[in-house]
Amino acid sequence: MASDAIDVTVRGAGAFGLACAWALTRRGTRVRVVDPHGVGTGASGGVVGALAPHVPEQWNDKKAFQLDSLLMSERWWAEVAEAGGGDPGYARTGRLQPILDAAARDLAEVRANQAKTLWRGQATWQIVSAPSDWGPGTPNVIHDTLSALLHPARACDALARALRTRGVAIVPDASDTGLVLHATGWAGLAALRDEKGRAAGNGVKGQAALLALDRRGAPQLYVDSLHIVPHLDGTTAIGSTSERDFETEEPDSQLDVLLTRARAALPALADAPVLQRWAGIRPRARSRAPMLGAWPGRAGHFIANGGFKIGFGVAPKVAEVMAALMLDGRDDIPAAFGTDGLAPFDAGV
Repeated sequence: MASDAIDVTVRGAGAFGLACAWALTRRGTRVRVVDPHGVGTGASGGVVGALAPHVPEQWNDKKAFQLDSLLMSERWWAEVAEAGGGDPGYARTGRLQPILDAAARDLAEVRANQAKTLWRGQATWQIVSAPSDWGPGTPNVIHDTLSALLHPARACDALARALRTRGVAIVPDASDTGLVLHATGWAGLAALRDEKGRAAGNGVKGQAALLALDRRGAPQLYVDSLHIVPHLDGTTAIGSTSERDFETEEPDSQLDVLLTRARAALPALADAPVLQRWAGIRPRARSRAPMLGAWPGRAGHFIANGGFKIGFGVAPKVAEVMAALMLDGRDDIPAAFGTDGLAPFDAGV
């Protein structure tokens, strides 16, 4: 593909960059993806992949956007898999959470009623008896049928395969051609400045582990603030930490603490060997919401960043709204996600 034939340059081959490149490509746009480190080598190349919704209460644009994305995810990832032959490991298997006391049960019942309306009848939040062989240690649990899972590193690979099938090059370096989308992760987010000169976001370290425990098809668990995710390949992921201060980007002793907590919470994990120890730096915007939109003062440049803990869950809708903005000028991005608070590029960003 000749450089002068490119309509859009996407900088960043993580979840947002690859997903946006796919949405643009499906619309007939000629795209090139540029990332010096390769596909899914940052926070998007992880092992957990818990696509879990926000609780159905205090509804806002962020929760509604995430709901839309989770509901479209099954078909969206199936099309990616069909196009390139890669397997993102997607399954909507739901999630279980413990009910620890009477107050928690009362709150769960309130949220169950709210989910009936807020989730549009397409998923449920209900109280059920805990499974005997795969439960968080309480007699009853919250079971939501909206939560899904995928394998992050494999999802990035599946997107890359789909893009290459359509003739999209993914290269370590190239000049900007056409419109430019910046999906450059935590380092790119930290380099942006708002109108007060503050960084638009920062990096938060997350650590996780992949264990040799086959519970494929079982719902994921959320216990003691940990995600326990049984992948379809027969492994189980445990994650993750949230470290705002860190000295290394590599796995360290905090992962050992996380594993100890997980094994205490779920005895089935006790003897499962560790297959992989993982750490990555996730991009967290100051607002904690994704940052999507045009780059102020820099015509033809756009930003899709700040996925933090919900990146893969919102990636399908992020991709579609960014494609609509860049190609059609249609802005369907919630105001809370916008880039209006960024300083103009010509002011020294």
